[in-house]
Amino acid sequence: MGFFSSFAKDIIKKITKLSRPSFSLIENELVFKIDSDNFYKHTLENIEIKTRHDSYVVDAYTLNSDNLYIEYIHLYNEVQWISSPLHDFVELMKSNLKIKKLEKIEELEFEHYSFYTYEVDEEYILNLIYIYEMDKDIFIIDMKSNLYINLIKNFKNNYVFKFQRNSELSLPLNFSLVKSNAMKNYFTLASSEG
Repeated sequence: MGFFSSFAKDIIKKITKLSRPSFSLIENELVFKIDSDNFYKHTLENIEIKTRHDSYVVDAYTLNSDNLYIEYIHLYNEVQWISSPLHDFVELMKSNLKIKKLEKIEELEFEHYSFYTYEVDEEYILNLIYIYEMDKDIFIIDMKSNLYINLIKNFKNNYVFKFQRNSELSLPLNFSLVKSNAMKNYFTLASSEG
Protein backbone atom coordinates (compact mmCIF):
# COMPACT_ATOMS: atom_id res chain seq x y z
CA MET A 1 0.00 0.00 0.00
CA GLY A 2 2.92 2.36 0.78
CA PHE A 3 4.34 2.03 -2.75
CA PHE A 4 0.97 2.80 -4.33
CA SER A 5 0.42 5.78 -2.01
CA SER A 6 3.88 7.18 -2.80
CA PHE A 7 3.36 6.62 -6.53
CA ALA A 8 -0.06 8.34 -6.43
CA LYS A 9 1.41 11.33 -4.56
CA ASP A 10 4.18 11.66 -7.18
CA ILE A 11 1.61 11.62 -10.01
CA ILE A 12 -0.60 14.21 -8.27
CA LYS A 13 2.43 16.42 -7.60
CA LYS A 14 3.50 16.27 -11.30
CA ILE A 15 -0.02 17.07 -12.52
CA THR A 16 -0.31 19.92 -10.02
CA LYS A 17 3.09 21.27 -11.07
CA LEU A 18 2.01 21.27 -14.71
CA SER A 19 -1.42 22.77 -14.07
CA ARG A 20 -0.50 25.63 -11.72
CA PRO A 21 0.57 28.75 -13.58
CA SER A 22 3.99 30.29 -12.96
CA PHE A 23 2.36 33.70 -12.69
CA SER A 24 -1.06 34.92 -11.63
CA LEU A 25 -2.73 38.11 -10.50
CA ILE A 26 -5.01 37.52 -7.52
CA GLU A 27 -6.68 40.52 -5.91
CA ASN A 28 -3.84 43.05 -5.48
CA GLU A 29 -1.04 40.50 -5.48
CA LEU A 30 1.23 39.06 -8.09
CA VAL A 31 1.79 35.38 -7.32
CA PHE A 32 4.86 33.62 -8.73
CA LYS A 33 5.34 29.85 -8.58
CA ILE A 34 8.91 29.10 -7.47
CA ASP A 35 8.43 25.33 -7.40
CA SER A 36 5.52 22.96 -6.83
CA ASP A 37 5.40 23.82 -3.12
CA ASN A 38 6.58 27.43 -2.87
CA PHE A 39 5.18 30.72 -4.10
CA TYR A 40 6.36 34.31 -3.90
CA LYS A 41 3.74 37.04 -3.47
CA HIS A 42 4.24 40.70 -4.30
CA THR A 43 1.60 43.22 -3.23
CA LEU A 44 0.57 45.92 -5.70
CA GLU A 45 -0.71 49.40 -5.01
CA ASN A 46 -2.26 52.05 -7.27
CA ILE A 47 -3.16 49.54 -9.98
CA GLU A 48 -4.36 50.57 -13.42
CA ILE A 49 -5.34 47.67 -15.70
CA LYS A 50 -6.22 47.91 -19.37
CA THR A 51 -7.76 44.90 -21.07
CA ARG A 52 -6.26 44.32 -24.52
CA HIS A 53 -8.21 42.69 -27.35
CA ASP A 54 -7.09 40.89 -30.48
CA SER A 55 -8.55 37.98 -32.45
CA TYR A 56 -5.44 35.90 -31.65
CA VAL A 57 -5.63 36.19 -27.85
CA VAL A 58 -7.75 34.42 -25.24
CA ASP A 59 -6.91 37.01 -22.61
CA ALA A 60 -4.54 39.98 -22.47
CA TYR A 61 -3.98 43.05 -20.33
CA THR A 62 -1.44 45.65 -19.38
CA LEU A 63 -1.03 46.69 -15.77
CA ASN A 64 0.59 49.79 -14.36
CA SER A 65 1.40 49.88 -10.67
CA ASP A 66 3.91 51.80 -8.61
CA ASN A 67 7.18 51.29 -10.53
CA LEU A 68 5.96 48.17 -12.37
CA TYR A 69 4.57 47.68 -15.86
CA ILE A 70 3.19 44.30 -16.90
CA GLU A 71 1.92 42.91 -20.17
CA TYR A 72 0.15 39.55 -19.94
CA ILE A 73 -0.68 37.69 -23.17
CA HIS A 74 -2.54 34.37 -23.42
CA LEU A 75 -2.73 33.18 -27.03
CA TYR A 76 -5.15 30.65 -28.46
CA ASN A 77 -3.65 27.14 -28.86
CA GLU A 78 -3.58 27.40 -32.65
CA VAL A 79 -1.74 30.76 -32.62
CA GLN A 80 2.01 31.25 -32.59
CA TRP A 81 4.46 34.13 -32.45
CA ILE A 82 5.99 35.12 -35.79
CA SER A 83 9.31 35.90 -34.10
CA SER A 84 10.66 35.91 -30.54
CA PRO A 85 8.17 37.36 -28.00
CA LEU A 86 10.98 38.78 -25.86
CA HIS A 87 12.66 40.41 -28.86
CA ASP A 88 9.36 41.92 -29.99
CA PHE A 89 8.66 43.31 -26.51
CA VAL A 90 12.14 44.84 -26.15
CA GLU A 91 11.95 46.42 -29.60
CA LEU A 92 8.50 47.89 -28.87
CA MET A 93 9.76 49.20 -25.53
CA LYS A 94 12.78 50.82 -27.22
CA SER A 95 10.58 52.44 -29.83
CA ASN A 96 7.97 53.76 -27.40
CA LEU A 97 10.50 55.08 -24.90
CA LYS A 98 12.66 56.48 -27.70
CA ILE A 99 15.70 54.62 -26.39
CA LYS A 100 18.85 55.26 -28.37
CA LYS A 101 21.18 52.81 -26.60
CA LEU A 102 20.07 49.71 -24.71
CA GLU A 103 22.84 47.58 -23.21
CA LYS A 104 22.09 44.27 -21.50
CA ILE A 105 24.24 44.15 -18.34
CA GLU A 106 22.74 41.09 -16.61
CA GLU A 107 20.90 37.95 -17.68
CA LEU A 108 19.70 35.09 -15.44
CA GLU A 109 17.48 32.07 -16.23
CA PHE A 110 15.46 29.89 -13.85
CA GLU A 111 12.84 27.40 -15.10
CA HIS A 112 10.19 29.54 -16.88
CA TYR A 113 11.73 32.84 -15.75
CA SER A 114 14.26 35.07 -17.52
CA PHE A 115 15.70 38.13 -15.79
CA TYR A 116 17.43 41.00 -17.60
CA THR A 117 18.96 44.25 -16.45
CA TYR A 118 19.47 46.90 -19.11
CA GLU A 119 21.35 50.18 -19.01
CA VAL A 120 19.33 52.74 -20.94
CA ASP A 121 21.10 55.57 -22.77
CA GLU A 122 23.79 55.49 -20.04
CA GLU A 123 21.26 57.28 -17.77
CA TYR A 124 19.27 54.67 -15.83
CA ILE A 125 18.58 50.96 -15.61
CA LEU A 126 15.50 48.89 -16.34
CA ASN A 127 14.87 45.40 -15.04
CA LEU A 128 12.84 43.09 -17.25
CA ILE A 129 11.33 39.82 -16.08
CA TYR A 130 10.04 37.51 -18.81
CA ILE A 131 7.86 34.56 -17.79
CA TYR A 132 6.73 32.02 -20.35
CA GLU A 133 4.18 29.25 -20.02
CA MET A 134 2.22 27.19 -22.52
CA ASP A 135 0.53 29.81 -24.77
CA LYS A 136 1.23 32.58 -22.20
CA ASP A 137 3.88 35.28 -22.11
CA ILE A 138 4.32 37.77 -19.28
CA PHE A 139 6.63 40.78 -19.46
CA ILE A 140 7.37 42.83 -16.35
CA ILE A 141 9.35 46.06 -16.32
CA ASP A 142 10.58 46.93 -12.84
CA MET A 143 11.90 50.49 -12.55
CA LYS A 144 12.93 50.25 -8.87
CA SER A 145 14.43 46.72 -8.96
CA ASN A 146 12.49 45.58 -5.86
CA LEU A 147 10.43 42.80 -7.44
CA TYR A 148 13.36 41.82 -9.66
CA ILE A 149 15.76 41.33 -6.74
CA ASN A 150 13.27 39.64 -4.39
CA LEU A 151 12.05 37.23 -7.05
CA ILE A 152 15.59 36.20 -8.04
CA LYS A 153 16.42 35.58 -4.37
CA ASN A 154 13.68 32.93 -4.34
CA PHE A 155 15.69 30.99 -6.94
CA LYS A 156 19.20 31.98 -5.83
CA ASN A 157 19.26 33.08 -2.19
CA ASN A 158 22.83 34.46 -2.33
CA TYR A 159 22.04 36.75 -5.27
CA VAL A 160 23.53 40.26 -5.04
CA PHE A 161 22.31 43.09 -7.26
CA LYS A 162 25.49 44.84 -8.46
CA PHE A 163 24.05 47.90 -10.17
CA GLN A 164 23.06 51.41 -9.15
CA ARG A 165 19.32 51.35 -8.47
CA ASN A 166 17.13 54.15 -9.81
CA SER A 167 16.16 56.65 -7.14
CA GLU A 168 13.23 58.31 -8.92
CA LEU A 169 12.20 57.12 -12.34
CA SER A 170 8.89 57.78 -14.03
CA LEU A 171 8.42 56.53 -17.57
CA PRO A 172 5.36 56.76 -19.83
CA LEU A 173 4.78 53.02 -20.04
CA ASN A 174 1.66 52.59 -22.10
CA PHE A 175 2.56 50.30 -24.97
CA SER A 176 1.32 46.82 -25.77
CA LEU A 177 2.26 44.04 -28.16
CA VAL A 178 -1.41 43.05 -28.38
CA LYS A 179 -2.50 46.62 -29.08
CA SER A 180 0.23 46.97 -31.73
CA ASN A 181 -0.44 43.60 -33.36
CA ALA A 182 -2.79 44.98 -36.04
CA MET A 183 0.06 47.14 -37.39
CA LYS A 184 3.12 45.01 -36.53
CA ASN A 185 1.82 41.42 -37.02
CA TYR A 186 3.33 39.66 -34.02
CA PHE A 187 1.02 36.60 -34.15
CA THR A 188 -0.19 34.19 -36.80
CA LEU A 189 -2.19 30.99 -36.99
CA ALA A 190 0.02 27.90 -36.67
CA SER A 191 0.54 25.97 -39.89
CA SER A 192 -1.74 22.96 -40.15
CA GLU A 193 0.64 21.11 -42.47
CA GLY A 194 1.73 17.81 -41.04
